[in-house]
Amino acid sequence: MTMQDEEKKRHEIVEFRYGIIAELANPHLGRGELQQRIRQKAELTYDIPHSSKDRITESCIKDWLKRFRKYGKQGLIPKQRSDRGKSRVMSDEEVHVLCEYLLAHPQVTATAAYAKLLKEGKIHTQLSSSSLSRIIVSQGIDEQRSEQKGVEEVRKFGFFAPLECIQADCLHGPQVSDGTGRMRKAILIVFLDDATRRMLYSEFSFSEHSLVFEKGLKHILKTHGKLYRVYVDQGSTFVSLQTQRILDILKVHLVHSRPRRPQGRGKVERLMRTIRDGFLRPLEIDTVRSLEDLNMRLHTWVETEYHRSAHRGLAGKKTPLDAWLEKASYVHPLDPTIDLDRVFYHEISRKVFNDSTITVSNTLYEVSSVLIGKTVRISYDPHQPMNRMLVSYDGRSYGEARLVDTYANSRMRRDITKTSAAEAAEETAGSHIAAGLAASRIRQPGGTR
Repeated sequence: MTMQDEEKKRHEIVEFRYGIIAELANPHLGRGELQQRIRQKAELTYDIPHSSKDRITESCIKDWLKRFRKYGKQGLIPKQRSDRGKSRVMSDEEVHVLCEYLLAHPQVTATAAYAKLLKEGKIHTQLSSSSLSRIIVSQGIDEQRSEQKGVEEVRKFGFFAPLECIQADCLHGPQVSDGTGRMRKAILIVFLDDATRRMLYSEFSFSEHSLVFEKGLKHILKTHGKLYRVYVDQGSTFVSLQTQRILDILKVHLVHSRPRRPQGRGKVERLMRTIRDGFLRPLEIDTVRSLEDLNMRLHTWVETEYHRSAHRGLAGKKTPLDAWLEKASYVHPLDPTIDLDRVFYHEISRKVFNDSTITVSNTLYEVSSVLIGKTVRISYDPHQPMNRMLVSYDGRSYGEARLVDTYANSRMRRDITKTSAAEAAEETAGSHIAAGLAASRIRQPGGTR
């Protein structure tokens, strides 16, 4: 907590205490009336600043009143512990060792430093993370380490050609009907071309899943051309291993900004503000019937207003559409030999059971029996129902996995040489029974006398 925070905290506590005892300091109150008012105040509940309690005892109110009469408002300032700034669980020597190490290694976190010193035997006290944090704050280590690191240099950057770098981000939008009578939050994903400020893809959905990000990437690759890098934050939408694998195949560099560092993402952040002010605020949300309706209005606004409005970030205050058309010759088409639909398949690994089956999403699928006991690779389109999955092993294709049909399998003819001894014995017993029935001249079902 900084000095300003401490000062604000003390001020709030003093004002609260003064509000409790102000009327009690009236010198014309009789002893009995004063005691009655103190008792009444002690019976009430309060929202006490910086405290988990909601009641004040009579003795506490009397103490505040006594200190106010003697020292004024200064007497209402909360007392500080005599051992404030010192650890009650760690010795001064250990605190000194920890602080010296942290100052000597400003890039190392306090947790990592504590673990290292504990392992080396330079510190012996076991601390919780909260206790460690309190020690660091009380010693002012964070401020000193920040001064050592200095101010991080931030420089304005920009790309020349379209699709050389695109930025993506998500925006939480209004509540929209999902078609089942429920109202759900619509979440917008936007892809912005860094060089021209053109919105290459924008779509509201009810999810922040990485599949939404992949859908946008696939759309841009199909409709515009080859991408070179994608700049995103550390949100869950952008950190899927499947997405990373897909972009590695396409040789598209995925760049993540550092956590809690929005300085390098000013363009897409400014775009989000433009969408809020220019599209969402004037939108009469009560008239939006569905998600499709919301997206239709968004695309109309993008093409008729945003893309055709002068942009201060572009040279000569061009519009995003003019900037794109001016540099369209720098857009390179995707290699036609690339099967983009197949590249965006997701892949998982599964071990084949002894009955030639695998389990995917709690559903049994059947594969070739030659793969029994092997770990195979399953590829599937995550945007479609999982009824078509490609199977491969050791670089070779083994066709598609099929949903298990237990009834069809029960009618499958099997080789008698592969039947078990129990099955053979059962067949023999059945033949003896049939012979006995024939001898007794009893009609068998479907037979003759």
